Amino acid sequence: MSALTLQWYDAGREKTQTIYEQQQQTKNPGTVRIGRDPLRCDIVLSDPTVSGLHVEIFFNLGQFLIRNLRSSNPPLVNGKQLTQGEQALQQGSVIFLGQAQLKVIAIFSSDPSNVPPTVLSGPPINIPVKAPTKPLGNQQQATYGLECPRCHKVSSTDYLHIGCRWCGTSLAAAASVLVEPKNQ
Repeated sequence: MSALTLQWYDAGREKTQTIYEQQQQTKNPGTVRIGRDPLRCDIVLSDPTVSGLHVEIFFNLGQFLIRNLRSSNPPLVNGKQLTQGEQALQQGSVIFLGQAQLKVIAIFSSDPSNVPPTVLSGPPINIPVKAPTKPLGNQQQATYGLECPRCHKVSSTDYLHIGCRWCGTSLAAAASVLVEPKNQ
């Protein structure tokens, strides 16, 4: 049986989660969904740049695949935007969901008798991970913002706990969007 292990950091502590080819006891059978919404996701990230339902990982035709579930905030997989469809994951793959970084540290095949009966156990995991900032030459780096569900204006992620600075609506359910830098 095949399995994939993800790794990320939470408040300076390393976190890992193994996803198995079958035996998925998840909110959406056959997939492991990752995002900010604990009602829809199996792995919950608290970083405000992560969408409520961002991606899902599943096993198909002998490989683990990642699928984008948020067109306005596509994940970066190995440095490339995944805007639609699926992409195969390999050991060493790096996934950015907003500014949260996850890494595939292992993909292996094991004897089914050695696989534990539960895949995901315990409460959702909240992780505030920030992506390393890399300058884009002479260009400004794109940033992330929160699109208000009411007035659709984009606020900085710093306003998550305060609310929309234009209409006051809570940004807890806001969509995370990539704000492209303006040309100078």
